[in-house]
Amino acid sequence: MARATCKALLVMLACALLLPVAAMGQSVQGRLLVAVEDAAGGRIAGAGVAITLEKLGVSRSANTDERGEARFDSLPPGTYSIAVHASGFGDKTSRVAVAVSSQATFAVILGPEALKQTIQVRDRGPSLASQPVETTSATINTVVTAEDLDEIPLSARSFANIALLTPFTAPVEPSDPTKARITAVSFGGSSGLNVDLSVDGGDNNDDYIGGFLQNYSPEAMQEFAVRTSQFGADTSHTNGGSVVISTRRGSDEWHGSGAYYYRGNALNARNTLDNPEPNPKQPFSRQNLVGTLGGPIKPGKLWFFSSYEYIHENASVAYSANSLSEFNALQRLATDGFLPNVTTIGAIPSSVLQPYRETLFSSRIDWRQSARSQWFVRGSLDRNHTKNDLLQQGALPSTGATTNSHYYNVLLSQQFQFAPTTLGVLTLEASGFHHTKVRNSTIGEAFDFPFTVNFLTTSGLETFGDNQFATAITAFPIERDQQKYQFRYDVSHSRGKHALRFGVNLIHEPVLRGALAGNPETLFSYPQDPSFYVANPAVLANCPNPLPATPDPNFPDCPTANISGASDGTFSQSVRRLGLYAEDAWRVTPSFTVNAGLRYDTTFGLFVASGHEQAANPALAALQASGSTLVTGIPYDYRKAFAPRVGIAYAPKASATTVFRAGAGLYYNDLAQNGWVDAFTAVNNFNSQNASGPSALIDPNYHTPYALTASAGFEHAFANNWRVNITYEHQQGVHQYRRYEYSPGIGIPTNAPAVSLFRTDNRSIYNGLAVQVQHRFSDRFEVTANYVLSHATTWGATVGELFDYVNGVSSVLNPFGPGDHGPSGEDIRHRFVLVGVLQLPWKFEVSTLSQFESARPFTMSTPADVNNDGVVGNDRAVVNGVQTSLDQFRGTPFYQVDLRVSRNVALGERVTLRPFAEFFNLFNRQNPGNNFGPDISALPSRVNDITNATAFCLNAACTQTQPITSLNQLRVPAGALGDFFGPGTTVGIPFAAQLGIRLSF
Repeated sequence: MARATCKALLVMLACALLLPVAAMGQSVQGRLLVAVEDAAGGRIAGAGVAITLEKLGVSRSANTDERGEARFDSLPPGTYSIAVHASGFGDKTSRVAVAVSSQATFAVILGPEALKQTIQVRDRGPSLASQPVETTSATINTVVTAEDLDEIPLSARSFANIALLTPFTAPVEPSDPTKARITAVSFGGSSGLNVDLSVDGGDNNDDYIGGFLQNYSPEAMQEFAVRTSQFGADTSHTNGGSVVISTRRGSDEWHGSGAYYYRGNALNARNTLDNPEPNPKQPFSRQNLVGTLGGPIKPGKLWFFSSYEYIHENASVAYSANSLSEFNALQRLATDGFLPNVTTIGAIPSSVLQPYRETLFSSRIDWRQSARSQWFVRGSLDRNHTKNDLLQQGALPSTGATTNSHYYNVLLSQQFQFAPTTLGVLTLEASGFHHTKVRNSTIGEAFDFPFTVNFLTTSGLETFGDNQFATAITAFPIERDQQKYQFRYDVSHSRGKHALRFGVNLIHEPVLRGALAGNPETLFSYPQDPSFYVANPAVLANCPNPLPATPDPNFPDCPTANISGASDGTFSQSVRRLGLYAEDAWRVTPSFTVNAGLRYDTTFGLFVASGHEQAANPALAALQASGSTLVTGIPYDYRKAFAPRVGIAYAPKASATTVFRAGAGLYYNDLAQNGWVDAFTAVNNFNSQNASGPSALIDPNYHTPYALTASAGFEHAFANNWRVNITYEHQQGVHQYRRYEYSPGIGIPTNAPAVSLFRTDNRSIYNGLAVQVQHRFSDRFEVTANYVLSHATTWGATVGELFDYVNGVSSVLNPFGPGDHGPSGEDIRHRFVLVGVLQLPWKFEVSTLSQFESARPFTMSTPADVNNDGVVGNDRAVVNGVQTSLDQFRGTPFYQVDLRVSRNVALGERVTLRPFAEFFNLFNRQNPGNNFGPDISALPSRVNDITNATAFCLNAACTQTQPITSLNQLRVPAGALGDFFGPGTTVGIPFAAQLGIRLSF
């Protein structure tokens, strides 16, 4: 893989050297509009404006037009010096920060010729509360700077931790074990898998499951923008939000840092959810070693910057008293001969160590070839390793795995100025990802009990044995490879009132492959927990032999036995993605700007797997042979993804402090491979030739999912450094994913095979109103606070999500039944976020990142087929004769206050030592979020009937019962599995303290 990656990169580098243009991705760079006025507010035409990127000496110049404005496009983010000269007026110099993906407007007021002024508009580095009002942009976004990353406590040291303070976003549990330390971000009530992430203009998206791909240390980041609505036509592959990252670069001044972070077991509170007293406290320790260095290779010409971070973590799973009790009962069943082919379980530990190691490295070289041409090349890697991965509260170590994930990324960029108002931007990127997961056990069988499954993001359904990674979400690959090569070219041209941009984005992904576990495994599923069978040994002794594959009503407590495999779990694709766009920022008047654009995207090869189309799927032939017309053909790449986008920005009287925004647009995003993985494995050579593997098909009427968004907002900066921003967003998701499970005789003929059918027919709606207040008082105090009132609804089965892979249907005969419509799993009605930095006497600094949100919903399901459609697992629980509805239950409100205390110690003119202490979940609030037991058959207090629960059993034989009088009686917090794929988000961590020290110069 590495040889192929290097070869392709060399070809791209050679092509780049033959082109007279170059680039960063357009979306990373910012725009600056300088308005030159006299003391009376009149605009000055013909003034000379020169801007210089500080510490690098990169300069641009232009003259103001008849409206007194000079426009500068495609600017690398950073702080710029502005020098203005006009005949009859005094020269004036100022400074302004241009943020990543911003469109800042900066007014310069010239005085009489005898008066010369120098104004420093920033007394401190740019931060959340100090960004200029973007009076010419309709985009709804928040910019996070390097200073914010350095000052705010980050529990997982992930850039996404602080991105969550952006209105209309919220934390969600990481959705993929291959990305163990990238916190997911939900936009508009979504799952967080429909988000576009670009780094220096290069694509950094996971095309298997969606969401972010490679992780980057906060030390490598200069700043990033989190955009929730109305972003321009240059952005693709998202129908949720967009995160744009710019990495740090060197300068003419040597600069760097070294830091050490420590978090140990003595600094962490006990997690009372999954590690209650009197169990031993779960072991934990983590150290982060961080270093950066940047400076000139040749001053004024060539610079470099490198960052390194190493994470040494020893986490663990500490079994609860209930789990240990059930494990001991399971061990007794094995000893007594009641577990097929298993006579011993072995020693049962009170906790299992999960060591995690990760290396993050990034290095960048910038070259100023000439005043018209600047280049840079960046290389980044992320290598991590975990033992006993995917192990959860209700499973023994045999179900875990050893995981290795390696990511590589190389990006070449140049910017070329054809003329003062015309720039070309080229991005060339090559990236690779390799992942392996080696299971701890391969004995050929596994045992599943109700207590195993605690939450919808559990590692599997098995307590002991081979974990095939079949979960309530999907199947996790044991191997994954992704190779991606990107060519992107953008052109910007300003003429009169118009700022035009157009470009092309081509992504060649020759390798997008992996493998699911395909070896034979017999899964024994028990309807009751081990303790029940120990107390009632006659139940297993009287079970039929052999065990049936489906529950026998004459033996309701007996297990079932199902054999999976042998099949070939491999899948592979080779896809190409093409995007074209054109847009115009039209300054109709100095007060009114129209941003209008059109984007077109299409994909080639999306439905070709292992070299075959769906016509090779044995399930299709078998289904059609039965006389079914359910699936009449094969899906094809969608070719109608035209996405118009329009926005307006109105600044009354050309104000630099007040703006009204509004806009609407379409945003397309192909579903990631994981949604169709069963259909892709079905057509590999082994499964097609042997009619093996899953019976899974994709509906031929595929339509690329899209979101229709509309927004309106008002922003005003007061003279006393207060700013308020009020925004409304509406997002309507169309053609989203759903999975239909058909069984013979229900929706298909009785002689047809059972089949899973994937369709893009789901819909969702999100409405949100946000109020954000910011204040900056010199360098002493700054605060950003936002409150969001929102509502997100969708269709689902056992849980509702936007753009996710769990959107099933309760019954294929009524896929849009009233019970299947309800709140999204990330429906947060109220959310308040506060981030602040306060400078205290004696150079102490206190900062906080605090989150408060109302309870998220969850669904109570049942393993019984109460809908009589022949499918088990998609049905909502029935209580006292009434079937519950989608996400009818709510967890608990989430409150978490994180605090950081630090002090800068000056060791010289440029050297600073900063010791600090960070406190996460300062008040040690128990935060199960919506992590409540979702399976009515797996509650600690067993119900009398899983088809219609009316009472709780008070004894093992259920001869003594307690009536269920309220649905709240079914709300039982589950194990705190927030660390399952990495640090928890919606499931909060208990109190934890972290100590550290940083030396910087």
